[in-house]
Amino acid sequence: MAISSSISADGNELTIAIEGRFDFSAHQDFRNCYESLSKVPTSYLVDMRDTTYLDSSALGMLLLLRDHAGGDSASIKIVNCSPDVKKILTISNFEQLFSIQ
Repeated sequence: MAISSSISADGNELTIAIEGRFDFSAHQDFRNCYESLSKVPTSYLVDMRDTTYLDSSALGMLLLLRDHAGGDSASIKIVNCSPDVKKILTISNFEQLFSIQ
């Protein structure tokens, strides 16, 4: 499991990339990606290209990110999901809360 992040040149979009298993062991690294920024981005991109698994704690972490980013007004895209990861997000009705591409 590895979590990395990068901020756009203008500071408006934070990209968080998750590699491997997205579970409770990633909790602190995931939160550090967005809580340690001096400027709050206006949009977030969660790249799950290399995510092999996610569990209920990962769903909770995504909800915490959503709350941090502004709740209903948050702009968060979850992209590059494998079919298995997308199925978990769909079963959990996350397409109601996030833009899943």
